[in-house]
Amino acid sequence: MLLDSKIYVAGHRGLAGSAIVRRLLAGGYSPQSLVLRTHKELDLTDQRAVRGFFAAEKPEYIFLAAGKVGGIHANNIYRADFIYQNLMIESNIIHASHRHGVKKLMFLGSSCIYPKHAPQPMKEEHLLTGVLEPTNEPYAIAKIAGIKMCASYNRQYGTNFISVMPTNLYGPGDNYDLQNSHVLPALIRKMHEAKLASQSSALSPQHSALGPQSSVVVWGTGTPRREFMYSDDLADACVFLMERHDAKDIGELINIGVGEDHTIREIAEMVQGAVGFTGRLHFDASKPDGTPQKLLDVSRMAALGWRAKTGLMLGLQQAYRDFLDHQKERSLVKV
Repeated sequence: MLLDSKIYVAGHRGLAGSAIVRRLLAGGYSPQSLVLRTHKELDLTDQRAVRGFFAAEKPEYIFLAAGKVGGIHANNIYRADFIYQNLMIESNIIHASHRHGVKKLMFLGSSCIYPKHAPQPMKEEHLLTGVLEPTNEPYAIAKIAGIKMCASYNRQYGTNFISVMPTNLYGPGDNYDLQNSHVLPALIRKMHEAKLASQSSALSPQHSALGPQSSVVVWGTGTPRREFMYSDDLADACVFLMERHDAKDIGELINIGVGEDHTIREIAEMVQGAVGFTGRLHFDASKPDGTPQKLLDVSRMAALGWRAKTGLMLGLQQAYRDFLDHQKERSLVKV
């Protein structure tokens, strides 16, 4: 990519897409060359609208970071929405990219594509070697379809479409809705609100001499292991690949992660430290745990010369500051 190349970032308001935009601007790419559209401006599930957009804008490079995402609850409840919307978005953009001669496209998948009981750490070749985790199967199937679409178009038409599989993400601009968010932003919000409740209780005349006794409920047993990557690290990896490597170098897909994981209990305790919540954690074993472990093998990215830079504790502190900033913004809007 050249600094003045016309680059379309689909999903630029999302966690991954917004990080990619920040990375491109920080890398010297021209703001005028970035093509950005909100959902209101362009419905990516509408094939005719997508065709018109490509004909008018003629993007040269595409980061396909748009899609419907959510945590275990949302994935399990809105199964039809997850498979339909993601299939439509990726199908429309990938096919339009071929028809309009896009030079290179990057499709962002998810580590949930791998089998529920895949060997750990999960290598790229483990794809489709076992059954999927039932709670997010529709979303995973949609993402697998996107990978196969890119590979099929490359093989039949000679396109240059890259598929990357990020691990679990967190960072600036995350979704903190308790019904639809992933585990980490949900924990940040829960602990922040519990901390405020404890502080308010401490000011009450009826406050116990024992101090704050608030607790936060964490779904599951706390034993599953998860890998988390700061969104700006993902963006750096994506731009690194788009600038330096083609689909023929990468193969069907490539993992992007940090290469280490933690139990949900350990992660919850780290969020406690970042937020400054001093209450108790209660693990609700009646709620689903999901996949027992999800750790990506990132040796292929390491061999290309890229590694994640942001440690989990530092990233959590930065994410919490971003959460507080957004809380202030929302308060100002209400006023």
